[in-house]
Amino acid sequence: MRYISTRGAAPPLDFEQVTLAGLAPDGGLYLPERWPSFSADAIAALAGLSYVDTAVAVMKPFVGDALDEDALRALCTQAYGRFSHAAVTPLVQLDERQWLLELFHGPTLAFKDVALQLLGLLFERFLSNRDTHLTIVGATSGDTGSAAIDAIAGRAKVDIFMLHPEGRVSDVQRRQMTTVFAPNVHNIAIDGSFDDAQALVKAMFADRDFAGRFALSAVNSINWARLMAQVVYYFYAAVRLGAPGRPVAFSVPTGNFGDVFAGYVAAKMGLPIARLIVATNVNDILYRALSSGDYSTGEVTATATPSMDIQVSSNFERLLFDLGGRDGQAMAAQMHGFEATKAMRLTDGQLGGAAGLFASARIDADDMALAMRWASEAAGQVIDPHSAVGLAAARAADLDPAVPLVTLATAHSAKFRDAVERATGNRPALPARVGDLFARAERCVSLPADFGAVTAHIAAHATPR
Repeated sequence: MRYISTRGAAPPLDFEQVTLAGLAPDGGLYLPERWPSFSADAIAALAGLSYVDTAVAVMKPFVGDALDEDALRALCTQAYGRFSHAAVTPLVQLDERQWLLELFHGPTLAFKDVALQLLGLLFERFLSNRDTHLTIVGATSGDTGSAAIDAIAGRAKVDIFMLHPEGRVSDVQRRQMTTVFAPNVHNIAIDGSFDDAQALVKAMFADRDFAGRFALSAVNSINWARLMAQVVYYFYAAVRLGAPGRPVAFSVPTGNFGDVFAGYVAAKMGLPIARLIVATNVNDILYRALSSGDYSTGEVTATATPSMDIQVSSNFERLLFDLGGRDGQAMAAQMHGFEATKAMRLTDGQLGGAAGLFASARIDADDMALAMRWASEAAGQVIDPHSAVGLAAARAADLDPAVPLVTLATAHSAKFRDAVERATGNRPALPARVGDLFARAERCVSLPADFGAVTAHIAAHATPR
């Protein structure tokens, strides 16, 4: 399997190279040169398999010759052996139609663990045969940072520098990052929004001088290997609800578009997905783009769902590239125009192509709280605000009632205790495995959202190529 850039000017890479590279040097994002295809019989054969065996079957076409099947299975066994539930991503039934896919049973209580536990092991495996020291730079709206730090802390030949918007993540999210004292972990609080932090990370990859001094890589969902690992749980859930014999719909609380794009990949591979509902909060650029073609930014509004407080969704470029005929030159021109003006119109082909699979919904604070309350009172489930955005969109969806509708539950409710308590009257407790989080010391540096200040700090602490 070879990987190409959405902007068409970067050389193709194999799986090992694309995992270590992260962002393409032309500013684009990598994705496979072709989508693997699973027959109905191949999908049916996944029934009854463990999560690890499902992961091996789904990911093997993407990995190609970079790892043999035994090596891939060993890495998956190690990654998912740290999860607290034997099913790794269990389904929970809410009523006759609505389901939750619980993605928060990993070590940092969020769906990012599903991909990042594996990604950390892939980094270590691929670097073991190279005379290279990797410098990971990432931006987080909350959960990516803690999951990446847990996966990378203490690993050889790699440092991680994680940027988060100061004061705009929950106290649990912050402490899960800043209480990790491994020497290769560096936390940076940015005076700005997640979009500011993400823009700084992209600028580092694009800056020839800085990128030339360090072997940069990414753990954000701009890294293809992370998205690949997220494709697995769509297959795992859908097969348990009757696929390929019947279609399944998914509602996905969405900020950076990575999680829902993994669902798109699953559909391209042959999984019968009736609909992917893109559920946003009031930071609704994706809702506007998919409903009217208007992809233009506004001011970021801070909400009780900080992981969705985003106005520039990086992975959306992958979808637009695929729907636009995979024309890298046209995609580059479209994205350069957006980067200059912060506004863009989807083409008729992009908007029409998305309409075949995607629906979208904008969920405000009241509807989010009502969904949390309904889950608690009607189904006995205490869910976090992000999952509630997805559930509110799912319950409002106009779909065939015979189609099961799965909301991706992206974080443990205890990561957002204040919002949950306001909506339901219940203050969720942290699981025992992280119960001493508030007794730990913190370590973090605060910096302005300035390219010079951030890169100077990283250069002072990173290992050159």
